[in-house]
Amino acid sequence: MSTWDLQRGNQTQVIEFIILGFSDYPDLQILLFVVFLCIYLVTLMGNIIILTLMCIDSRLHTPMYFFLSNLAILDVCLTSCTLPKMLSIFLMDNKHISFRGCITQLYLLMSLTCVEFYLLTAMAYDRYVAICNPLRYSVIMNKWVCALLSAGSWIAGFLGVLPHSVSISHYSFCGHNMIDHLFCDFRSLLKISCSDTSFLTLLTNTLNLGLALVIILLILTSYSRIISSILKMQSTKGRHKTFSTCSSHLIVVCMYFGTAFFVYLRPMSKSIRSVDKLFDALYSTLIPMFNPIIYSLRNKDIKAALKKGIQGRTGG
Repeated sequence: MSTWDLQRGNQTQVIEFIILGFSDYPDLQILLFVVFLCIYLVTLMGNIIILTLMCIDSRLHTPMYFFLSNLAILDVCLTSCTLPKMLSIFLMDNKHISFRGCITQLYLLMSLTCVEFYLLTAMAYDRYVAICNPLRYSVIMNKWVCALLSAGSWIAGFLGVLPHSVSISHYSFCGHNMIDHLFCDFRSLLKISCSDTSFLTLLTNTLNLGLALVIILLILTSYSRIISSILKMQSTKGRHKTFSTCSSHLIVVCMYFGTAFFVYLRPMSKSIRSVDKLFDALYSTLIPMFNPIIYSLRNKDIKAALKKGIQGRTGG
């Protein structure tokens, strides 16, 4: 199949792309394959264990773990939309991806990233209600509210980036079809487009910055009230126990937003350095791997459910 197709008069249009990956370092391909395969397997195993425990242990049938199960599903989807293709590039040198496949990967990556922002915000609100309004927690965070917050996060994430994906799918890519990245990244596609991308770039940067500021403001408001409530507690043990219930979420939020600001708000350069490609790849793969580890190591309920599950299997 030809890489080019006549579509606009005498102008040729790309119908497939070539993802370069780390083609400058052929000796590292096997090492990169092993590293990212391990990341993928650990991510799948960790999140599937979390989901399984939440299904079989009734103690985990609470709003907090409901949102955590959504986060686990999201992390599996997020890594699965990029890692399989990356692994095939490293192992089999399969760098070709169709135009539709590339746009689909781009859309899924942006959508799932936005969903994670919204879910982390919903989880911050859940912790605020649990700590600041404990007597009304079951009333405020009922099953319908949880379902609405969860469904709203997924719907808003997938609908919010749809205009960007549709817009870039109608751009012309007539210069060359080489994507200097490990996957179909938004910035990489804009760089090789021969259309005027200035408006979409400005619009995307403005919306991303505005969305990030609103979400950070909501999370900071929730945690400022949480910290205020914790400081008012007279018991040191009570303060420690209460803070431990939201510390895992706070660690994930800091890790996620800290790296997200570097990835999405750094100035766009004409060329992408290898270190930038590696950082972007690790950002989209390491955080989904760390999430179940962080929540498991710092959560007594999950550790107890895991211990119970292991004992049940061994008959101990």
